[in-house]
Amino acid sequence: MEVAKVFHMNGGTGEASYAKNSLLQQKGILMTKKITDEAVTALYRSHSPETICIADLGCSSGPNTFLGVTGLIKTIHQECKSNGHRSPEFHVFLNDLSSNDFNSVFRSLPAFHEDLKKQNTGGEGFDPPSCFVAGVAGSFYNRIFPSKSLHFVLSSNSLHWLSQVPDRIENNNGNIYATNTSPPSLLKAYYEQYERDFAIFLKYRSDELVKGGRMVLTMSGRKNEERSFNEGSRYLLEPLVRALKDLVAEGSIEEEKVNSFNIPAYCPCPAEVKYIVDKEGSFTIDVLETLEFHMDASDGNYNMVQALRAFVEPLLISHFGDDELINQVFHKCRDIFVNCMPKGKIMFTSVIVSLTKKN
Repeated sequence: MEVAKVFHMNGGTGEASYAKNSLLQQKGILMTKKITDEAVTALYRSHSPETICIADLGCSSGPNTFLGVTGLIKTIHQECKSNGHRSPEFHVFLNDLSSNDFNSVFRSLPAFHEDLKKQNTGGEGFDPPSCFVAGVAGSFYNRIFPSKSLHFVLSSNSLHWLSQVPDRIENNNGNIYATNTSPPSLLKAYYEQYERDFAIFLKYRSDELVKGGRMVLTMSGRKNEERSFNEGSRYLLEPLVRALKDLVAEGSIEEEKVNSFNIPAYCPCPAEVKYIVDKEGSFTIDVLETLEFHMDASDGNYNMVQALRAFVEPLLISHFGDDELINQVFHKCRDIFVNCMPKGKIMFTSVIVSLTKKN
């Protein structure tokens, strides 16, 4: 599967859209604000550029698209106001795959600028910061910006997605992702794909950042090396595994077709992230930690089926190619969530790393 050609979050603002079902990701962004604020403040104090160029990689669409960027701009503007300095201009690049719903992103720009104006006004002689926004389509596993053109890179809930499903993986014991019951060779293949992808990501961002440029990266992860996926991710994906098995048993899907479907994602632990960063060599690590938060699976206000559908539906359509069959899959997922999955609080784990470019 060539992920860059088929993968995207569900666009628009419908019931199964990412815009309506991204509360989990929003929680992750808000929890990392302190680390992000510290990194962008350190960047500004060391460089004091007249224009700060920021790239948000994997911006998707919906209310989260501008959440992190707005926080960065507000932090720098407040830093300038507290020191009596004029705020720099901001050039923001919103990046995602070409299949992303950029139309929705662009339609939300007026609201973003209005929100920025409301949040950053106040104080005689201090105008709201000037911010210029551009959309940049392309995989962040390629070069996407000119050399030494960026000051700050932000990526939230994106880097656990791989550039491809690992090559030559064997039967996954009825699973569709790397889990503890997968064959050791499959777990090894997933990790090696993640290592290659993350190392390439670091190399290209090193080319694009100025000396001393900063990155803050957050990805779905796990606390240690003992488990291959975190509890929250398994909770979301397990009903899909069961639904596909049920459809095989009913004769609606060929077993071989299900066995050849694997999610192109890997949840790293901090030790793996550190190893790859140190080995690639372009960055120093300022912060590396895991953050945990809960979602209440019994909360009727949060629809786990729609949250799952928002990110996995395009992959299913690409692989199985039958819209009616996909509807059956999610109908079964809904029944499984309601009747079979445990209720209560589910733990989600993210790995966050704050980096500074060396040279």
